[in-house]
Amino acid sequence: MREPGLGAWLVGGGGSPLLQWTLSSAAANMRLNQNTLLLGKKVVLVPYTSEHVPRYHEWMKSEELQHLTASEPLSLEQEYAMQRSWREDADKCTFIVLDAEKWQAQPGATEESCMVGDVNLFLTDLEDPTLGEIEVMIAEPSCRGKGLGTEAVLMMLSYGVTRLDLTKFEAKIGQGNEPSIRMFQKLHFEQVAVSSVFQEVTLRLTMSESEHHWLLEQTSHVEEKPYRDGSAEPC
Repeated sequence: MREPGLGAWLVGGGGSPLLQWTLSSAAANMRLNQNTLLLGKKVVLVPYTSEHVPRYHEWMKSEELQHLTASEPLSLEQEYAMQRSWREDADKCTFIVLDAEKWQAQPGATEESCMVGDVNLFLTDLEDPTLGEIEVMIAEPSCRGKGLGTEAVLMMLSYGVTRLDLTKFEAKIGQGNEPSIRMFQKLHFEQVAVSSVFQEVTLRLTMSESEHHWLLEQTSHVEEKPYRDGSAEPC
């Protein structure tokens, strides 16, 4: 997961009382997923807990993933600190992506053994708390190209709309990451900007009535269940 460096605007003074109240309300919503598990057909989304850090740390030793996520390598201690930040920060919402087939087929399997990646939302605009930046990473090479990332993004979009009151989404993707660009375009995102400095493209999806209806159809199978620090059992 990439650290976008946006947390500062949620702290400190300035701005109108109405805007500050709106941002505070939106930020509070971003932490609703701490007790939420989302069950799809191919993936299960669970909150990012300390249980997941060792596997995540091993993933992020990969130079390929560091490049694709614009991340710097961290020590294990720093990774634990980052996990606490992501769990507690009010401008971020993150889920760990589990392989649903593996998670359901092996009763008692640890979540760490079923991890395949993560999916995240950030509040990114001081003046528009209905806009979220979305990103997804399928870290396990054997799990790529199987639709897990697509379902994870659809589930996160639905969660953003129904639980976080978001109506617009942006994805910033490296220019060389053609598979991710194509995936977001298939999910109705349209390219709105290209940065030669950061070598990335920005794609956007606005939730019109028709897009909202389409999204609900795509995620009608998703079940939302309570999650208590890994205690939710496979079906």
